[in-house]
Amino acid sequence: MCHYCGCREIPLIKEFIAEHESVTDTAGDALRALDQGDSTLAGELVARMERELRAHWQGEEQGLFAVMSGDPEYSGYIDALVREHRELAVFLGRVDLARADDVVQLRAAVDELHHHIAKEEDGLFPASLTALSGDEWDLSMAAWRRAHPGAPGGLGRP
Repeated sequence: MCHYCGCREIPLIKEFIAEHESVTDTAGDALRALDQGDSTLAGELVARMERELRAHWQGEEQGLFAVMSGDPEYSGYIDALVREHRELAVFLGRVDLARADDVVQLRAAVDELHHHIAKEEDGLFPASLTALSGDEWDLSMAAWRRAHPGAPGGLGRP
């Protein structure tokens, strides 16, 4: 992600980035577990990824994405991001780590997840700085809170 626009200092964006880092760390741990032959641990980590991503996507899609997609300049870009969310959700919901093909697909999915995150962090998040009004930030943060009930700190407070 760029470090010059200042979006990393926006509390909501900071939360999204922390979630990205958490899920990619979990994905890396899952792949390492597979490399070490521990498919049980890998399965637990993939399930954790799926849970984390569902809450993350809900917060993004019902907040920042919903607000920004009202602008035709961003709607196509956001539609593509949402499609990628859905595709990964379907895959994670059915992945069987006992199948060699699914393990290969998981590795590809993790790689695609990194590309997807770059599209958000390098494209959409910086654009949000100029695209959103104060009320739109409030709506976006409220959606994040709904997706993360009881979350500690910053945005987690009602």
